[in-house]
Amino acid sequence: MLNRRHAIAGGSAISALLATFAFTKDLNMTPDLILYNAKLTTLDRTNPNATAVAIAGGVFTAVDTDAEVMKLKGPKTKLIDLKGKRVIPGLNDSHTHLIRGGLNYLMELRWDGVASVAEALDMLKAQVALTPAPQWVRVVGGFTEHQFAEKRLPTLDEINAIAPDTPVFILHLYDRALLNKAALRAVGYDKDTPNPPGGEIQRDSAGNPTGLLIAKPNALILYATLAKGPKLSPADQVISTRHYMKELNRLGITSVIDAGGGFQNYPDDYDTIGTLAKNDQLTVRIAYNLFTQNKGKELEDFQTWTRIVKPGQGDGMYRHNGAGEMLVFSAADFEDFREPRPELAATMEDELYAVTRHLVENRWPFRIHGTYDESISRFLDVFERVNAEVPFDGLHWIIDHAETVSARNIDRIKALGGGIAVQHRMAYQGEAFVARYGAKAAEQTPPVTKVLAAGVPVGMGTDATRVASYNPWVGIYWLVTGKTLGGLQLYGPQSRLDREEVVRLYTEGSAWFSTENGKKGALKVGQYADIAVPNADLMRIPESDIKDLYSVLTIVGGKIVHAQDAFKPLAPAALPISPDWSPVRTFGGYQHKKAEIASLDKISRIACACGTDCKVHGHAHGGAYAANIPASNLRDFWGVLGCACWA
Repeated sequence: MLNRRHAIAGGSAISALLATFAFTKDLNMTPDLILYNAKLTTLDRTNPNATAVAIAGGVFTAVDTDAEVMKLKGPKTKLIDLKGKRVIPGLNDSHTHLIRGGLNYLMELRWDGVASVAEALDMLKAQVALTPAPQWVRVVGGFTEHQFAEKRLPTLDEINAIAPDTPVFILHLYDRALLNKAALRAVGYDKDTPNPPGGEIQRDSAGNPTGLLIAKPNALILYATLAKGPKLSPADQVISTRHYMKELNRLGITSVIDAGGGFQNYPDDYDTIGTLAKNDQLTVRIAYNLFTQNKGKELEDFQTWTRIVKPGQGDGMYRHNGAGEMLVFSAADFEDFREPRPELAATMEDELYAVTRHLVENRWPFRIHGTYDESISRFLDVFERVNAEVPFDGLHWIIDHAETVSARNIDRIKALGGGIAVQHRMAYQGEAFVARYGAKAAEQTPPVTKVLAAGVPVGMGTDATRVASYNPWVGIYWLVTGKTLGGLQLYGPQSRLDREEVVRLYTEGSAWFSTENGKKGALKVGQYADIAVPNADLMRIPESDIKDLYSVLTIVGGKIVHAQDAFKPLAPAALPISPDWSPVRTFGGYQHKKAEIASLDKISRIACACGTDCKVHGHAHGGAYAANIPASNLRDFWGVLGCACWA
């Protein structure tokens, strides 16, 4: 009989038996949905050649050949012919910031996937024309200068020429932010504004801020400045979060583990996601960690939280997952590879010990941001001390990032029963790492193959949205090819993984990190019916095309949450977009090389707030607007020419 213990949060033996009986009964139900004529990457080593799945009650009830699965269909079973397409388990991001990212998604112009500075500036110029005062135009992470053909960032002069009056804030990784003059005025930075600890406001010869903010290496200056901008209304935050989940579904993501984040307070900033969960409007499964926000009072935060919420509290769509990734501020080893490795404070061990002991005593899983091996060594000293006093005893705990973790520390993590959550940050920062530490040091950064060989659990993720992009296919491309987005070859064959193994880390591997291993991550009877159908065959396409994949059909718990291309008739109803000036209305999210990106004609229609062609000029003014002519004031420019759009 199938084991149902994962669905029971501590009940009697009788209730466990009842739950097992109910679950077994579900497996015998007539399917709600059958998907057939597919190439299934099941990740089930005992059943690698299936071509069809049956789904009932939100779980897989059969994974077999077309002929066998079709025997189960009933009069109300929905059938979907997948036309020979590859099917994989829904992707699971083991470390991301969905809750924070969702609150802001509809405010942000995304340069994720943009191929050139020229294209990025065209997008910026169009969005400036759409954005009303006092709103800002924000580009908040998800890109690297090395993805651009020009191999550089836009200059402050270019940004100021495009946006003399609209505040513009552009965040590049964890290392810098570019603010135009209007943004400097909006945040109040002038020659008398002091540099914060760990950050620099770059200045000209007269002492005035230029608009460049630099993390040295503390990113607080970047995020504190961003926090000064306007926020979406609570109603728009709900819509924004739904759109962000829809964008993740488009990329095949069905689950995430949210690692908290700076300026994300519990429980206040969780109201939006909690409301969506309550209203059954989540389309991504979310396990959330709690991230302390109070330097010097971290233990107090966790003492409060352990009284009001328990790990696993919630359901299969929204549940609590423990503490971190920030446990104490003194343990933050910021990963700005343009700057030297930071030395952690001498007080770190005592502060981390107090928090860790409290968490283990309360059986709270935890995770900690650890980029450098030197930091990880000190963390492990603390964890070993706590374990000697209060045994971890199978408690799931995680080192996040671990770019330079050593073989010795991998063994120490293994001995304590920990896991390592890996993200594709090196795909975005590999060039900076090589410039500082050399190509040899970068060859196994992070040493994923060694971690796997040691038997330490590994889950893949993105650390989106402020650093790397939320696109999981970039991470899969990175581990398969060993290359950065800029094309730098970081890893040799011995440090790369095959395609199925990387998918396993992004599915079955990540499930361990929310203590849901065996519950999701494979196309297997009894597991959650979460799937993604890439637009091309992941296992056969050229390696260079992997990063451009997206999902044409995404299913969560047996429910279709995204469909496009040949499956578009199956798509859920479109969501409204609010505010109406949102960059997502014009550009969408990740800019796929082969995707349909909004044309200048569409941009011009939105910019002039009309839905039909102008009787005088059509909409050819979109091309003129993008040209190097004085067209920043659209109404005056086209009004002089008598354009009926402005009547």
